Amino acid sequence: MAVPAGPGRLEAARDGLLHALAGYRQRKGHAITVVFDGWQGGLGAEQREFQSGVEVVYSKRGERADQVIERLARLYGRDCAVVSSDHEVINAARAAGAFVIGAPDFRAKLYQKPTRHQGPAFKELDRGEAEVVKRSKDKGGNPRKLPKSQRKRNQQLREF
Repeated sequence: MAVPAGPGRLEAARDGLLHALAGYRQRKGHAITVVFDGWQGGLGAEQREFQSGVEVVYSKRGERADQVIERLARLYGRDCAVVSSDHEVINAARAAGAFVIGAPDFRAKLYQKPTRHQGPAFKELDRGEAEVVKRSKDKGGNPRKLPKSQRKRNQQLREF
């Protein structure tokens, strides 16, 4: 998403993001909360509102959006997903048990064109995404199969 130049560009960028998130919410059916910084120019209390079905939170003056996201991740734990590329936020969210997806990966999903029929599900190996894991000869099982943790992560990404 390109940010327009000139006055009001921050508001235009926020409106564009909220519009895209509203479309994503309609496609996926997920509840979505987006947190914006209000720490320098915000009010003394945290503000919450709904726009097109998306909950918008503005952090209070003196509190960064990252702090709000970390607090929400601790509150919801495994019942939430956190989109961020900030290492501190990612570490805090993972420690709370939240599913974490990087901003570039989510951006690709956000602007992905909806399809009518997904077709058959393919294994990661079939798409060439998997690296072959070398195992010793005394281990059983399929040597080309991804580790369970990676398969679980891939499943969560598909559902997200």
